[in-house]
Amino acid sequence: MSSQPVGKILFLTLIVLSCAATVLSQESQPSPTPQPTPLTAPPPLRTITKAEHDQLNASMEPKQKVKVTILLAGVRLTAAEKYTGQGEYESASHEVGSYHALIQNLHTFLALQKRDNNKTRDQYKRLELALRADGPRLTAMRRVTPLEFAVWIKQVEDFAREARTEALNSFYGHTVVRDPETREEKPTEKPKQTPTPDNQLP
Repeated sequence: MSSQPVGKILFLTLIVLSCAATVLSQESQPSPTPQPTPLTAPPPLRTITKAEHDQLNASMEPKQKVKVTILLAGVRLTAAEKYTGQGEYESASHEVGSYHALIQNLHTFLALQKRDNNKTRDQYKRLELALRADGPRLTAMRRVTPLEFAVWIKQVEDFAREARTEALNSFYGHTVVRDPETREEKPTEKPKQTPTPDNQLP
């Protein structure tokens, strides 16, 4: 056997071994883990059921309408908390959307009432108290909810905060507080004594 075929065989063997070593080195390196792109879930529908509409329409007095709306919104929020605890975030999102719709409906209703009315201010105060209690509940749900659903809870949080601020402004808007800087300054000098015949004597 000539040395030329042997040299070719050795050369091909070295190439094969080199390729195999390259493949093994590439397989031994950990491949980067692909990071999933967070997707935002569709926004929840702000729906009020027919049964809820019937209850609201049956409440003719503003005081009763406010009371029923806050009660229905509380039921929705409690259901959202329940679904969140069970990991059913889509169902929880639906309940939060309905909660949003009820509060927004009440907010619109109160905006149509006479502002310079003690009864209207009382209803705004009732709404403000309800939203104050609901805020921490919404925040607690958002913190344990996946990002794709949590963004919508955050939106409802912001809405509730703004509605509460407006309720406070409406409640206290007619309270007049005198600015200390605008108060009339009391005279510091004592008034001069009116001259009389007695005090004119030396």
